[in-house]
Amino acid sequence: MTPQGEPLVTLAGVSVALGGQSILTGIDLAIRRGEIVTVVGPNGSGKTTLMRTIIGAVAPTAGRIARAPGLRLSYVPQRLAIDPTMPMTVARFMNLPRRRDAAVVAAALDRAGLAGLQARPLSALSGGQMQRALLARALLNDPDLLILDEGTAGLDQPGVASFYERIEQVNRDTGCAVLMVSHDLQVVMRASDHVICLNGHICCEGTPESVSLSPAYLGLFGGAGGALALYRHRHTHSHDDGQPCAGHGHEDTA
Repeated sequence: MTPQGEPLVTLAGVSVALGGQSILTGIDLAIRRGEIVTVVGPNGSGKTTLMRTIIGAVAPTAGRIARAPGLRLSYVPQRLAIDPTMPMTVARFMNLPRRRDAAVVAAALDRAGLAGLQARPLSALSGGQMQRALLARALLNDPDLLILDEGTAGLDQPGVASFYERIEQVNRDTGCAVLMVSHDLQVVMRASDHVICLNGHICCEGTPESVSLSPAYLGLFGGAGGALALYRHRHTHSHDDGQPCAGHGHEDTA
């Protein structure tokens, strides 16, 4: 993992409401150069809204966001729907909306694990290869911060492991920070420097621990809080009803 540096993005007391509904409340978060941060949480916990807020697509209703001057940010979506009848090659896809130097495109494809596939039709790519193509496009901007929102959705376990190994390599090679949303906890947490559990607010956060694939662990990985058994954490706040997040009122060690 790359040594961590100065803050690239800092959120202080950020809250977001959409359509009159509170989505995020009181988010305090700093993402530093070189670190890999993973956000976990149940469906509807605000993970995607947090990503969109950091990108600037959603404006906070309270709090503030500070971004490093000249910050280069790239985003890898869950998936991209491509018309299979569209005769578009990987090279053409990489050159949208403007033509890039061929050597720059080749380098990005190589870094993403698609070396030599410029002439391959997009429609002929596997799911994993398509995600790597999206990653390659994101790397064209030489980002300081790479954001992935469920970047392995729809991939099988070998594909998930391979993709996250690639992300780790990109982090080591470029020194960019990585912010990931993932449900693939067992795989992705091994690559993470910092893990955040989100459920409308930050329930808890900490450094991930090594986790074994034991039945006991699999039994914990069933609900919204299953991720929390994967690393040491100290929960220091309560919900509005005065109760801590279910099952997380103490320090655990996986």
